[in-house]
Amino acid sequence: MGKLGVYYVYLIQSEILPTQRYVGFTTDLKKRIDTHNAGGSVHTTKYKPWKLACYHAFPEKRKAQEFEHYLKSGSGRAFANRRLW
Repeated sequence: MGKLGVYYVYLIQSEILPTQRYVGFTTDLKKRIDTHNAGGSVHTTKYKPWKLACYHAFPEKRKAQEFEHYLKSGSGRAFANRRLW
C-alpha cells in the first residue's frame, strides 16, 4: 500500500454543452473542479462551466489510476454511458 490518502476519479459534464464530458483523477476533488471551472485545464476550458456528475474514491493511487484509464477506454466509456452519466 502506498502513501495514505484518498484518490478520486471524477466525471464532469459541461453545463453549456452536456454532450461534452471529461473523466479525471485527483487527490483534491473540490480544488480540481474549481480549476476546471476557472479555465485551468486546456482540455476543458472551452466548455466551462462544468458540473460534477459523479466521483469514486479509492484508498490506493494505483487502483484509482487504473479505473480512470478504464473509463477512458472504449468499453469503459460504454460502461460510463450506461451506468454513470
